[in-house]
Amino acid sequence: MVTWHHRTRQGTADSGRHTHVDTRVASPYCGAAACFFMMNNILNFNIGVLGHVDSGKTSLAKALSTVASTACFDKNPQSKERGITIDLGFSSFVVDAPDNIKESGYEKLQFTLVDCPGHASLIRTIIGGAQIIDAMILVVDITKGIQTQTAECLVIGEILCDHLLVVLNKLDLVSPEKQKSVIEKMTKRILLTLQKTKFANAKVIVVAAKPGGPEVPDVEPIGVKDLIDGLQKFAYVPERDTTGPFLYAVDHCFSIRGQGTVMTGTVLQGTVAINENIEIPSLKVSKKVKSMQMFRQPVDKVSQGDRVGICVTQFDPKQLERGLVGTPGFIQTAFGVLAEVTKISYYKQPVETKAKFHVSLGHETVMARATFFGTEDELFIKNGFLYDHTYKHQQELIDLQKLEDTTYKPNHQFALLEFEKSVQIVPNSALIGSKLDMDIHTNMCRLAFKGQLLEVFTDKNYHDTHLQRVKVYKNKNKEGIIERLVNDSEVIVKNLLKKDTNVQLFMGLKVQLSTGEDGTIVGTFGQSGKLKVGITNGLQDTTKAALQKLSGGKKKVKGGQENPSSTVETIEPVKVVLNFKKYIFNNDKKLVQT
Repeated sequence: MVTWHHRTRQGTADSGRHTHVDTRVASPYCGAAACFFMMNNILNFNIGVLGHVDSGKTSLAKALSTVASTACFDKNPQSKERGITIDLGFSSFVVDAPDNIKESGYEKLQFTLVDCPGHASLIRTIIGGAQIIDAMILVVDITKGIQTQTAECLVIGEILCDHLLVVLNKLDLVSPEKQKSVIEKMTKRILLTLQKTKFANAKVIVVAAKPGGPEVPDVEPIGVKDLIDGLQKFAYVPERDTTGPFLYAVDHCFSIRGQGTVMTGTVLQGTVAINENIEIPSLKVSKKVKSMQMFRQPVDKVSQGDRVGICVTQFDPKQLERGLVGTPGFIQTAFGVLAEVTKISYYKQPVETKAKFHVSLGHETVMARATFFGTEDELFIKNGFLYDHTYKHQQELIDLQKLEDTTYKPNHQFALLEFEKSVQIVPNSALIGSKLDMDIHTNMCRLAFKGQLLEVFTDKNYHDTHLQRVKVYKNKNKEGIIERLVNDSEVIVKNLLKKDTNVQLFMGLKVQLSTGEDGTIVGTFGQSGKLKVGITNGLQDTTKAALQKLSGGKKKVKGGQENPSSTVETIEPVKVVLNFKKYIFNNDKKLVQT
């Protein structure tokens, strides 16, 4: 087994109540029985730590954790310089498993904390982190309460997670005589905010992770023991699927001279063992797994939910800062996708077709142009997009919770997302559409819609192949007027189509006169875009009379122009209305009438 680190420290934390071991050596002599016990009797539980910038997320993670992975606690130099987390940080601590966890065969419970950045411009990274968590801690500054970014973190959590624990931090900034009233007031506000979400009645715990602030020497945190007790009760046994293709979310990468390149990340699904091959699709290469470690302990095999470092044969780590790795052939290079989507109610602007959004899928965020459509039918779409169904084009994504106009209420809404550059994704991924280019100081949620992938377009020319099969129509309406009567069953119509329109597309389409008769476009008349329309059952006498008055009431004036008489001006022209459906992804521009 490969040794990755070179010193060992053992100690206790939290006044001896919970014992944690920080093993800095993954030694071949660490004790086979001990390693086997640790890896086979411990449940790894991933908790995302999210919240507004400066709410104290990293301080909380430090207070909770004594075992840190290769990337945690603001390792990045920019983080230290700016005083904020600008990357995902990972750390862990181990406690005795509560009874409900022991019933599933685990003796120990390892919490892996995913410290997500809170700065507004770094929300891409939050989304990447949120997709690998089993539960979420929402950190709120007790002196400030829910802020814009806090709400965005809450939205992300609601999309990607079902379990939430709220931590009110920085209690030390409230004077002792006011603490009780401030705690009650802020708890009430937060529970009111959560009332309409899936996190109603979430538990609220109050702490001071770093009393006195980051500049003060180490002091005992307040409330962390209660928080650890709360986390033990909060934890559950997540569903882990060891079947299916292996998928691994890489968040950091580094090389070890003479040994290979190490990727650190979380197993999203499946399993992998030493000597198996895994694919790095962004580099278009496959590599053999040489060794693996879980928080400095060597392992031969890992599965869904595990936080692990994987050492593979050498490649340049600068080429893979983060991304997806998996079973060869499983991860797809996508140029566009079809997804079922829902508008996020916190987003106050229209979510319009043809607009561009930042679309986040796993660790990838890419600009994409959106086209929205839907159906009022109830569909079963578990097995993917239904190409046989017909869908209605939408000018914008509808917020069904606020829908007032009931003339069209879709049961399902979809989006075609056309990426500006290719991205690596997997089938059935969750996605979030955002407007991250909005002013970061605006007091508005920038998350516009959420969704689930149904179809991935891996062919760069998908517009000419797969997209042709997607039946999305627009209801179109055109209107012209009858210029003159030819005979009892034929009229000449002007202004129905533009002069340069391809009239052949409209031949045979049905029209309706404002006087009630039905007709059919049968040909063109002259070079100015006028049309011949045949009247199905002939013109009514009243219509003929009106048309005769219109044509008969015109007289020539100087220059040869027609000038309607004063009598004719009171006669309404006979309108001709053309209604049809246009399939927007159909290259032959076929028009359909029902």
